[in-house]
Amino acid sequence: MTEMATNAQTVTPSAATDAVTTKMTARDVSVFYGAKQALKSVSIDVSRENVVAFIGPSGCGKSTFLRCLNRMNDTVASARVEGEIKLDGEDIYSAQMDVVQLRARVGMVFQKPNPFPKSIYENVAYGPRIHGLAKTRADMDNIVEGSLRRAGLWEEAKDRLQESGTAMSGGQQQRLCIARAIAVDPEVILMDEPCSALDPIATAKIEELIDDLRGKYAIVIVTHNMQQAARVSQKTAFFHLGTMVEYGDTSTIFTNPTEPRTKDYITGRYG
Repeated sequence: MTEMATNAQTVTPSAATDAVTTKMTARDVSVFYGAKQALKSVSIDVSRENVVAFIGPSGCGKSTFLRCLNRMNDTVASARVEGEIKLDGEDIYSAQMDVVQLRARVGMVFQKPNPFPKSIYENVAYGPRIHGLAKTRADMDNIVEGSLRRAGLWEEAKDRLQESGTAMSGGQQQRLCIARAIAVDPEVILMDEPCSALDPIATAKIEELIDDLRGKYAIVIVTHNMQQAARVSQKTAFFHLGTMVEYGDTSTIFTNPTEPRTKDYITGRYG
């Protein structure tokens, strides 16, 4: 990745990071799609202790930045990422980084539930199998059960493990996708609008799950729902027009933001 110009706009994360364990760091990250710049010099720290929420209007760059954290933008031919992103101090864009292993360490849950057209059991077993995490069937059984339990789905799924994952309800499918992500024992979980396709009851279950998983994994969530961000996160970053305008404690962002643009968005003047 190339070095950013010294006059690039940046938001320093130092004021927003307390005495916590930093898991990922981003410094001066910019993203281009061809000649168009979609993201401008974003700097942020992500810890295991705090759920981080990205909020902002549609097209503001929050999902683009999220996808930088596990190199999903590599799949877009015209995308170019500049700056530096590190996981436990290791540059994730270095030539030595195994992208398959990176995406096991930094899992992703998408906006629309996307279970594989396989059984519930095989959805969860897929990642551990390709990464060689289970030596025996008993090992795999334990991984599947443990992952479904952590995803709050075991009681609903234990008697139907051989049924298709696509036959589950939308909320169950999304929790299955979370179980699939955590089955490979990731360090970070990225969630891109994980509740936007779900009803309020299913959304509440996902939010409870996020709270249960906090501290076990570093979690970053993109959401359009400001009430959801306030409920599930401890840190919030506000994005606008490709820039991270403000990053800090969620309570402060929602009650006493520093930047006028943040206040205008929070109070509904635009969005």
